[in-house]
Amino acid sequence: MVLYARRTQVNQLLLLIVDVLLIFGSFRLINYIQRGDWEFAGDYPMFFAIFALLWWILAGQFASSVPLNRLATYGEKLWSLIRTLLLHAVLLTAGLLVLQKRLLPMRYLLLLYCMAGTAVVIGRLFMTFLYRTYRYRFARPHSRFVIVGTSRSGRELHSFLTVHDPLANQCLGFFTDTQAPEDVKSLVRGRVSELKEFCLKEQVDEIYFALPLNQTEFIQELSSFADANFIAFRIVPDFEGTLHEGVNMHYHSGGPILTVRRNPLGMRPNQIAKRMFDLAFSGFVIATIFPVVLPVLALLIKLDSPGPIFFKQMRPGKHNKLFPCFKLRTMRTDLGGTELQATKGDARVTRVGRFLRASSLDELPQFFNVWLGHMSVVGPRPNMVSQLEEYSKHISTYAQRHVVTPGITGYAQVNGYRGETRAEGAMEKRVEYDLKYVENWSLLLDVQIIGKTVWNMIAGEKNAY
Repeated sequence: MVLYARRTQVNQLLLLIVDVLLIFGSFRLINYIQRGDWEFAGDYPMFFAIFALLWWILAGQFASSVPLNRLATYGEKLWSLIRTLLLHAVLLTAGLLVLQKRLLPMRYLLLLYCMAGTAVVIGRLFMTFLYRTYRYRFARPHSRFVIVGTSRSGRELHSFLTVHDPLANQCLGFFTDTQAPEDVKSLVRGRVSELKEFCLKEQVDEIYFALPLNQTEFIQELSSFADANFIAFRIVPDFEGTLHEGVNMHYHSGGPILTVRRNPLGMRPNQIAKRMFDLAFSGFVIATIFPVVLPVLALLIKLDSPGPIFFKQMRPGKHNKLFPCFKLRTMRTDLGGTELQATKGDARVTRVGRFLRASSLDELPQFFNVWLGHMSVVGPRPNMVSQLEEYSKHISTYAQRHVVTPGITGYAQVNGYRGETRAEGAMEKRVEYDLKYVENWSLLLDVQIIGKTVWNMIAGEKNAY
C-alpha cells in the first residue's frame, strides 16, 4: 500500500511537470503569434508564474485526483481536466478583478486558455495512453481475480473493472452453484467447491465474494484460505440476496447507508420540480381544452341519461389519505354499485359513457384534482377504497405505490395494465409497474408516459371499458 501511494505521488508530480512545460510552450507560441517574437518580457513572465502556480495547485487537487493508473475512463479524465480549467479561469479572472489588474488583453487570455487547455488535455490523455500501452504489452496485471457468485453486485464489479481498467485487472472467472445469467455464463469456471483448487493452480491474486452476507461460516473459511495463500479477500456485498429486495447505497458523513427501495420523489427538489410541471401542464389543459371540450361533453352526458354531469368518489391518495376524485359521469344513476369495477359489457355504462371511457375523456376533471394538489398528472392510478382494503392484505408491496401522489395516467396504464383487475396476477403486475415508476421517476419519464397516453387515446385500448 505504501509503495502504491508513493507511485501515485510520482505519477502526479510527473503530470504536473509536463503540464507546466506545455503551458510554458503555449505562452511562447502565443507570444510569437501576437508579436512575432519568441521572447516574452514585461508583465508576461510574472503572469506565466501566476498562471502556472494556480494550475499546479488546482490540478494537484482536482485533475490529478484521477492519475494515470486510477480506474477512470478517458471521458472521466477529460471531464476532470475541463472542470479544473474552468475553475482556474474563474479564480484567475476573479483575482485580477480584486487586484484591479489588467495584465493581459482579453483576446490574449482566450487564446491562451484555448491553446494551453488543448495542450494539457492532449498531453494528459497521451500519457495515459502510453502508460496503458506499456502495461498491456510489458507488465503483468496488478490483479488476477475471481468472483464468487453471479449476483448483481458481482456482475457490476466485473463490468466496472472491464470498462475502466481491463489491463490492470484480469478476471479469471466466476464460481457459482446456481444458474448464471447469460451475460457472464461463458465466464463461469466451476462450482464454488472448485474455487480453492483453481486459485492455487492459476495463482489468483484476489477473491471477490459476491454472495449473500448470511453465509458467515463460508466467508470465514474463504478468508482463512486467502490469508494462508497470500491472496487478498474482498467482499462485494450482495444485499439483494440477503434482504431479497432491491438495495441502493449512499454515503452520509463517510459512512454507508442502505436503502431497500429508491424514491426520487422523496427529495424536496424533485417534489418541487414535479409540482411545477403539474401546475403548468394542468393549467394549460384547463385554460385551453376545457372551454372547448367540456361544454360539449356535458351536453352529451345530459342528453344521454338523467343525472349529474360530474361523478365524485373518495379515493386513497398519497399516504392513503382520502380525497374527492372527480370524473365525468359514465354510468346510470339508478343501478348503484359505485364501488364495483366496471366490466366488459357492463349494463351500468351509458352509450356516451362507453365513448368517454374508451377515450379516457371521463378523467378530464381530474386536472382540477391536480391543480388542487390531490393528484399529479402522472403517477399510480388511485384505486377505490374497497380495492385498497382488499389488495393490501394479499400484495405486500401494495402500500408502496401510495408513497407518491396518484396520477391521471401512469406507467402501469400505458403498459397495458388498466381497467379491470379480476384476472389472476393483473393487480400484481399493475403494482409492479407502479413501483418501477416510483423508483425510477424523472420528468423525462413523465413526458414519455404523457406522450404514450395521448397515443393510446387516439389508437384505442382493449382494456378501456
